[in-house]
Amino acid sequence: MPNTGEFAQWSLDAIREEGSSFSWLEEQRFDWTIATSLALEQILNGKTIILITDDKRKWLEKYIITNINSEKLDRPLLPVVSIYSLYAHYNNVNGGEMINIVEDMISLATKDNYFFWYIGSGDDKRADIAKRKDTSYFWMFDEEYQNAFNLKSFDKELDIKLLQLYRLLDLSINASMFGEVDVTS
Repeated sequence: MPNTGEFAQWSLDAIREEGSSFSWLEEQRFDWTIATSLALEQILNGKTIILITDDKRKWLEKYIITNINSEKLDRPLLPVVSIYSLYAHYNNVNGGEMINIVEDMISLATKDNYFFWYIGSGDDKRADIAKRKDTSYFWMFDEEYQNAFNLKSFDKELDIKLLQLYRLLDLSINASMFGEVDVTS
């Protein structure tokens, strides 16, 4: 189990350093800590991140893919890819058998060293493949789920909150990579 106590305190400090616009996250920092510490541990272990979003969050997928390995960052590059770069027809996947075929292809391509990061509505069919893997990481809307940071899709500030979550995740990746906080077992 990841070291969530130290990471919870580090997260609180980081949230407060970002200013009052991040104050909404203070109340939810324990949910953040539980979901994110497992993802950070997997990142530190070199797993490939397979990013999946629902249709309304395609803009965020592009933002993350563009910025997570920005040339301005002073850290090792992270293996992160969109599921659509692995299988361009993912939107047309229906049913367990086709999900199995896609999952087998991803396992072969990554030597089974990956986890899914899903951002979107919990009832969207794009979430189905990530929900099948216990190590998946979620920013999930309108549904409580294991390893999920939960948000409300009707929140008028949702897009801003998603960008703030990405900012906190980026800070968390740096802090865990450079030994500022321990998220490992």
